[in-house]
Amino acid sequence: MTVDPQLTTVPAPVLRQQVLVLYLLTSALDSEVLGWSRYDGTGHTSPTTGDGEEPPYGTGLDALKDGWRLIQASQLLPPHPGHEYDVSFLKHEFFFERIEKLRSSP
Repeated sequence: MTVDPQLTTVPAPVLRQQVLVLYLLTSALDSEVLGWSRYDGTGHTSPTTGDGEEPPYGTGLDALKDGWRLIQASQLLPPHPGHEYDVSFLKHEFFFERIEKLRSSP
């Protein structure tokens, strides 16, 4: 049996995940960003909550256009009767991911 030498020398890429969480004004992806969090599995940055005045994107759709992949959206649940105007958590939460290539493994 012969083995193609090119197939045995191709290094596998080292991939890491970056996560972006956007809290939007409504359940529509094109609505305004109210809050956000970022997590960087590459180790290149160390973002923290509240580390900027401006959101990284104006809308969730802007994040999609920049290459982020939507991986989860909050379930839409109606408020209980009489609690329509209660202040609570931000309900329109969207998780995005981007896979970054660090380098090829040896």
